[in-house]
Amino acid sequence: MILIGFSTGALALANFDLALSELERKPVDSVELSALRFPELLPLLEAIPRLQLGQYRYISLHAPSQFKDNEEQETLEALLRLAPPNWPIVIHPDAISSFARWRVLGARIAIENMDRRKPIGRTADELREIFEELPEARFCFDIGHSRQFDTTMTEAYKILQLFADRLCQVHVSEVNSSSQHDRLSFSAILAFEQISRLIPRHVPLIIESRVTEQEIDPEIESVRRAIPRYTPAFMPA
Repeated sequence: MILIGFSTGALALANFDLALSELERKPVDSVELSALRFPELLPLLEAIPRLQLGQYRYISLHAPSQFKDNEEQETLEALLRLAPPNWPIVIHPDAISSFARWRVLGARIAIENMDRRKPIGRTADELREIFEELPEARFCFDIGHSRQFDTTMTEAYKILQLFADRLCQVHVSEVNSSSQHDRLSFSAILAFEQISRLIPRHVPLIIESRVTEQEIDPEIESVRRAIPRYTPAFMPA
């Protein structure tokens, strides 16, 4: 089974309804519902029962990327109360102030590797320390973050060698020098191809490239070129 889709935040920042409407009738069977800012989280979680998600074989949630002092516990409690238990919850490790607090989520957590701005979670060694704190956690590999940190893809290779068995999804985009997620360039496609064989075939690809509705299909094709072992699961009618 081949799984590919988008993060709602890449299509319509803070507007998951618009993003989902843009994905209707597109050749996608996976989606990440994104709440990168704390005020976005509760509206998203409370909306889940009414969302039309029948086309998706894989669904994940992206938790806020940073918290104020009182927001981290509120986030955790909201996720425990409202997030479907079978959906992975992607979180940035630098947002966590207490790893012990988050252990209650067990294997529902998916730690994401970070870009070069962040103080932790960028390298295989840094990720090893995080997984020691969260031994049940799974892994969201952001291939664009890894390339931005090390353009030779050596660190990406090390990360996948060590943690491919934890992978639950892969974020795909080009991450520019300002750490923004762009459409894939030819050089990014060539770089990603170098390590694509290390990504297990069953692991979903979640595209984070910032695109318009008209650019969705071309970006899917670019991602399939970048990770060539992924072929279309189905074609649009």
